[in-house]
Amino acid sequence: MKFFRSILFFLPAACLPAQTPPPATPLASPAVPADKVVLSVGDVKLTAAQFDQIVQSLPEQYRSVARGQGRKDFGQNLVRVLLLAEEGKRRKINETSEYKTQADFQSANLLAARTFSQIGDAIKVEDADLHKYYDGHKTEYEQVHARHILIRMTGSPAPADPNKKELTEPEALAKAQEIRKKLVGGADFAALASEESDDSGSKVKGGDLSFFKRGQMVPQFEEAAFALKVGDISEPVKTPFGYHVIQVQGKKGYEEAKPEVERKMKTDLAQKTLEDMEKKASVVLDPAFFGPPVPPPAPPAVK
Repeated sequence: MKFFRSILFFLPAACLPAQTPPPATPLASPAVPADKVVLSVGDVKLTAAQFDQIVQSLPEQYRSVARGQGRKDFGQNLVRVLLLAEEGKRRKINETSEYKTQADFQSANLLAARTFSQIGDAIKVEDADLHKYYDGHKTEYEQVHARHILIRMTGSPAPADPNKKELTEPEALAKAQEIRKKLVGGADFAALASEESDDSGSKVKGGDLSFFKRGQMVPQFEEAAFALKVGDISEPVKTPFGYHVIQVQGKKGYEEAKPEVERKMKTDLAQKTLEDMEKKASVVLDPAFFGPPVPPPAPPAVK
């Protein structure tokens, strides 16, 4: 279920400045008393606390902007909203049945979102249940931090270096084996990657690929990387790009995923609570208007 909680969603497009990503170093919110009036439009006044409450209702990705570098732009947006609202009252738009229906829905929508959030926050999930869920969905959460050296071979989709000889598959394998031998012997991985790797994107970072989850790399590479222990250097791994020598530098498991798993479980349980509420309520959808009810999914076949 998606709730529209942001005032940005109700602004006319002409009132909105171009959206910008959160700055790398957001400006600190000014230290002012919560009851200080920070915005006035005629008789309407907003305190610092009220401004922050409005910002808190925004989607998470916009909050740091509205509290930091984009604070003034957001304040100007609020001014436009308030000016247009006052003009709407002057034109008696707020007295129309269409407005009242939409306003009632938006109010109910906001209240529903706050209620759903509160239901989720109140749910307590035991650590054992979190661990059980994680174990059953491990492939969705575990991450590995790896670096690699790619040796390109003929037919690889990786861009060819015009200053390097095109290698056949046996030649690429032999070179990858030689590089692995140097690494096992103590050679600096980052230096070798910068010199030898044919992956132009990672070689400038010493072959570093940072952390990644399953499904982000080609299957052969992924399988090898997740199977390695931290510090291990793989045998050459063949993919459509060539041969890779991989080293795992770190892994993220249950402890790192625990907050995300907890949020997911709480959301699922809150959704279950909502579904139970629907079953107990007197809900009627006119089939002539909405179509016939959707039948419940059939139970899985017993083998």
